[in-house]
Amino acid sequence: MEQGTGGTAEARASGLRPASDAEREEMTALGMLSGSGELLAPPPKPGVTSTRPVVPRRAITAHQVLNEAYAYPRPSSFARGIRFDPAGTSLLLISGTASVDEAGLTAHAGDFRAQLWRTYRNITALLAAEGATWHDIVRTTCYLRDIERDYKDFNEVRTAFFGWLGLDPLPASTGIQARLCREDLLVEIEAIAVVAAGKPAASPA
Repeated sequence: MEQGTGGTAEARASGLRPASDAEREEMTALGMLSGSGELLAPPPKPGVTSTRPVVPRRAITAHQVLNEAYAYPRPSSFARGIRFDPAGTSLLLISGTASVDEAGLTAHAGDFRAQLWRTYRNITALLAAEGATWHDIVRTTCYLRDIERDYKDFNEVRTAFFGWLGLDPLPASTGIQARLCREDLLVEIEAIAVVAAGKPAASPA
């Protein structure tokens, strides 16, 4: 189970200030920042500019026994659980994805926040290959090499990214400390997305 660690508008804003040139590069590549560093509008949600419907889902809550993760002084950006009814849907299973570039090399060694942004960028591209977006994500599993050291930065960046996208409900999620496949990788994320069935797969790039 993930711990909650993070705030309201201030927390989101702090996650939007890149701490390094590498982090700024990845946020710009994701379309969040302009070349001059200004925050840009997020891409439109599915259904706004396309005919593909969003698979209905709702957050699972049990307020009588458990608070919401985003209700902490510094909100943590995940739902306790997600319900959806899978008839007529396709499931996209995104394997553990990390800060690896198009040549298979580690990007941004030693810079956790930049690695996380690159990881989000890579997952965004994998989703786009199937006509999906982060609005279709129902669950993530997040592996951090050093969760005690890096969870604060992880939560700030995730909250900034998900807040910019306007994800509602937030995906279900688990955070785990793990030794990753390369010594210089600091974070890896698996994701599950659900999309309406019948959409043809994108042509390979």
